[in-house]
Amino acid sequence: MNWTPWLPFLRWWPRVNRQTLRFDAIAGLTGGIILVPQGVAFATVAGMPPEFGLYAAMVPAIVAALWGSSWHLVSGPTTAISIVVFATMSPLAPPGSEAYVKLVLTLTLLVGVFQLLLGMLRMGTLVNFVSHTVVVGFTAGAAILIAASQARYFFGVEIPRGSSVFTVLSELLLQIGAYNPYVTCVAVFTVVVSLVTKRWLPRLPHLIAAMLAGSLLGVALEAALGAGQTGIESIGTLRVGLPPLSVPDFSVSTIEQLIPIAIAVAMLSLTEAVSIARSVALKSGQRIDGNQEFIGQGLANVAGAFFSGYASSGSFNRTGLNYSAGARTPLAAVFSAAFLFLILLFLAPLAKYLTAPVMAGILFVVAWGLIDFHHIGDIIRSSRQETAVLAVTFLATLTLQLEYAIYLGVLVSMVLYLRRTSRPGLEPVQPVPGISPPVFAPSGDSPQPVAGLTIVRLNGSIYFGAVNHVEESLQAIDIESSGPPHLLLIGAGINFLDLAGAQMLANEARRRQALGGGLYLFNMKEEALVTLRGSGQLEAIGLDNIFRLGDDVVGMLTARIAQGQGQGKDAPSAPAPSRAETQPTGS
Repeated sequence: MNWTPWLPFLRWWPRVNRQTLRFDAIAGLTGGIILVPQGVAFATVAGMPPEFGLYAAMVPAIVAALWGSSWHLVSGPTTAISIVVFATMSPLAPPGSEAYVKLVLTLTLLVGVFQLLLGMLRMGTLVNFVSHTVVVGFTAGAAILIAASQARYFFGVEIPRGSSVFTVLSELLLQIGAYNPYVTCVAVFTVVVSLVTKRWLPRLPHLIAAMLAGSLLGVALEAALGAGQTGIESIGTLRVGLPPLSVPDFSVSTIEQLIPIAIAVAMLSLTEAVSIARSVALKSGQRIDGNQEFIGQGLANVAGAFFSGYASSGSFNRTGLNYSAGARTPLAAVFSAAFLFLILLFLAPLAKYLTAPVMAGILFVVAWGLIDFHHIGDIIRSSRQETAVLAVTFLATLTLQLEYAIYLGVLVSMVLYLRRTSRPGLEPVQPVPGISPPVFAPSGDSPQPVAGLTIVRLNGSIYFGAVNHVEESLQAIDIESSGPPHLLLIGAGINFLDLAGAQMLANEARRRQALGGGLYLFNMKEEALVTLRGSGQLEAIGLDNIFRLGDDVVGMLTARIAQGQGQGKDAPSAPAPSRAETQPTGS
């Protein structure tokens, strides 16, 4: 029996060896350390007791890693999900209360159930509409958001939590004289150690080295200047253990109340997780299975509801950190949860030496690594339209909620795609001399006329959105023609033909026949011919006007036209058109 659909981690398990275990353990240790302050912060944002942020990074992270498809995605509490949970649940119960926790656990269960259903229904293809350019822009914008969120800890200034990037920049400029030199020194030193270690000592885990170095510098400054004189904040000690079992509220009234909220949170969580997984996959060369990722996130949230977690998703900074730290397989996320548990059990008192500026410096390094300058440069150089998509997604990520930035980027991509496909190019071609059956090549600016016959190639699909443009382009060919419009349409580039397209071709054939000419189709794909037959439009064109690859179509048509046997009787020949006559406007 094939168990991989039910146990997807069996697909990558053969890749595990001593070397990957070493890399995954190092990445997991790094992630486990950084999860301590983040988990507490995210839980506070969500209105949950602090330990729930740490619990949400344990069992759910393990389940998502084992049942997802990404090698590097790390799931758990995130800023966006935490904010949405607080905003939607706080009107229903006092944050932090027992009733509030019960509601959030129920919400988490419903979120997981919805995500699991979407994955089982194979709806993961929805993420295919998130283009590469959208992912690059979204990742770059999220990297800026990560850095902006850490600016107050990097420079030691007071900036309101949740401030926009522009507010953060404004506050940094206004408070430039109020920077805490000790805090800034520790943060900058952490960044420098990370970069130097990565550049000159690549075998060492540069992020852990930077954490240790920054923490030691903070301890030294405190010892030299006196406790509390530097303004360097510690995350403090923690006293938590294994995630306790929890039970959501299964009452019908509660479920009915939370279903609309759960759907919104589920879609936000999936958008975040799959977008993050795809952004890292661009660097690692991995292919992401959207359906499997939906299932992994769904199971993770279901597990979180029963192990004292709250709604989770893929984390940008922890996933970026995981990849930067050299993770090789999803076991890195499992190690991360395990190390977090060990840290909380045995090393919680030592957490006071891990300071806010050290964490800020580490996240600055991670944020910089998430910006894909290479692909951004390629996009800007290669396409104005893709550059517009990149810019819109990037700016939307900085100014809107994360899920709206993705939606807007996808919307702009789809609009530009539809605009391109709705204007397929009509290219004048001519037979290459001396080759029979004929091979057609672009005619250039000086086409050689074929007696009585205009030859064009359509490069694109003929569907309802493109019908008007194709129709106008075909009619424009006859504007300056003095003879009957005999037109040979090369159909090798027509990948798709719908009912509207078939009707348009039939109408064009009737129009040309009425003018004393004819419409002839050559080398059409079988799928297009099936549509013509099934729609009943093939009769209007005529079976004898359909030519297949290998036919001497030019010889047959020139002989037919010369004998006056085109669709129009006794039709004089029309000269071949110039590029200006056949090139569609704006294409």
